[in-house]
Amino acid sequence: MSKGTIVITGASSGLGEEMARQFADLGYDLGLCARRTERLEALAAEIAAAHPDARVVLKALDVNDDDAVFRVFGEFATDFGTIDRVVINAGLGKGAALGTGRYAANRQTAMTNFVAALAQTEAAMEIFRAQEAGHLVMISSMSAMRGQRKAITTYAATKAGVAALAEGLQHENVPGVDVSIIYPGYIRSEMNEKVEQKTKFMVDTKTGVRAMVDAIEKRKAKAYVPAWPWVPLGHAMKHLPLSVVRKLA
Repeated sequence: MSKGTIVITGASSGLGEEMARQFADLGYDLGLCARRTERLEALAAEIAAAHPDARVVLKALDVNDDDAVFRVFGEFATDFGTIDRVVINAGLGKGAALGTGRYAANRQTAMTNFVAALAQTEAAMEIFRAQEAGHLVMISSMSAMRGQRKAITTYAATKAGVAALAEGLQHENVPGVDVSIIYPGYIRSEMNEKVEQKTKFMVDTKTGVRAMVDAIEKRKAKAYVPAWPWVPLGHAMKHLPLSVVRKLA
């Protein structure tokens, strides 16, 4: 018997793909969406082989297409009857230092990571308000703790915005709806595959996502994952002078 239904955006690679595997292992039915449907189909086949009773519904979605976001979320709600959890995970890691001629890359990251996340949040919350139940999960980043330098300035700002959206909903305390903000640290994924393999505190995808899934299952309002070293580092990043933060991670 299914534990419920989870919709995951950006499920064709990285953290979203591994979350799909691990939530399937826990007994959930899944609504998976991304632009690259061939990768979704391969993932669905893998899950079906491991869990023949699991229901996996796939849909193509470019989260930058507002109309498509609302349509696809609505289709998932119709397909499953009820959506128990939505994980807003789709994101982009492009960027460059401000003022260096790479505005297009920074704008693309801002639109995908924040404006598209707003559309997904609106679509999910419409469903949850109608159901009077649901669990909204927003994937932020440890980089959201403070303004960051150079190539990740815009990325960090978008992830801070995502966290603020989620915190606003927590403050609103919508009846029947839980909201979780997940702040991943350095977790190996397709987004950072070109980053130095020996980056300090980097963990493999399965380990990092396991910590994320555990926090999501516990419906934590806020979680720095993996807890070590990101719980103490998160506190330090929020409160120490920027001159010290630059040296931390």
